Amino acid sequence: MSLTWPWALSTLLALPVLLAVRWWMRRRRRREAVRLSSVALVRAALPGRSLWRRRIPAWLFVAGLVVLSTGAARPQASVLVPSNKATILLAIDVSASMCSTDVRPNRLVAAQRAAREFIEAQKDGSRIGLVTFSGIAGVLVAPTADKKALLKAIDTLRTGRGTAVGLAILTAIDAIAEINPDVPPTGVEVPGGGAASGDYAPDTIVVLTDGRNTHGVDPVTAAGEAAARRLRIYTIGFGTTEPVPMVCSPDQISGDRTFRGDPIGPAGYPRGFGGGGYQQIDEETLTQIAETTGGEYFKAENAKALSDVLLDLPSSISLQREETEITVWFALAGALLVLAAVALSQWWNRSVPVVRRGE
Repeated sequence: MSLTWPWALSTLLALPVLLAVRWWMRRRRRREAVRLSSVALVRAALPGRSLWRRRIPAWLFVAGLVVLSTGAARPQASVLVPSNKATILLAIDVSASMCSTDVRPNRLVAAQRAAREFIEAQKDGSRIGLVTFSGIAGVLVAPTADKKALLKAIDTLRTGRGTAVGLAILTAIDAIAEINPDVPPTGVEVPGGGAASGDYAPDTIVVLTDGRNTHGVDPVTAAGEAAARRLRIYTIGFGTTEPVPMVCSPDQISGDRTFRGDPIGPAGYPRGFGGGGYQQIDEETLTQIAETTGGEYFKAENAKALSDVLLDLPSSISLQREETEITVWFALAGALLVLAAVALSQWWNRSVPVVRRGE
């Protein structure tokens, strides 16, 4: 906990003064006490009051003043709160292996459906960006709150050759840097260790891939760049490792409509590929990427699992650690303590008779 106005604690110096005044008034009352002939009668008329009943209201009052003085210093606490400033960069693998049919009708279609569900489930105003990668990586949609633009872009995904996970991470970092001045772009020297402190930026990268890095920068090196900028990366390994036919329709393939150098045959089947194939998910690297940046790795072997992972992510992503002022709680607690002190004092003194001079 930190204090915005620590000098306000000087009000606590008034407590010794108040205690001294209370002591002086009690001593004065003793000197001015009226001497009566029958002390026994007075004692019989007074209600029994133990020592703790006399002290509790005073201590509650003092505690209330201490809490109120601390509240006046405007205390702040580091707490997890929902963030409305978070931007999510969704990096989707569109390598040729996304034509695998272990997830029906193929991995690419299943990923598109899950991405649509994820976008539609976000609250209005949430900013999402799209990065696609095969042998290269690029920003398909810059971070935006326009769901229609995002959904339209999802329908345009086309497969390509290679898998550049590291380049996708660097591309996502630069996309975030365009809208968040607190995040330096790649190429700028940034001291490492930001993520290790647990103080993360409100922006997050989600990498969805079905294979291992084959092009460009090493993914773990790229993850170090994200960690230095306090950006978390959540990784998702999609698909199985079973050999299956690889089928993509002509409109799912970019460029010259070749599949790893082989022409596309009837119904989109690749000729000369041997009828099937698979690509091993590099779970070790994906886990290391997540751990390096303070994120988490998930495995999704089917379409439902992928949808569940994406839909559950915002519950982790949207919570950010921020310095939040908690003055109102100190004010409330202090007021309750003071009111309790006054109420108990009045209640326990309600039947005390008043003795006047000369009576």
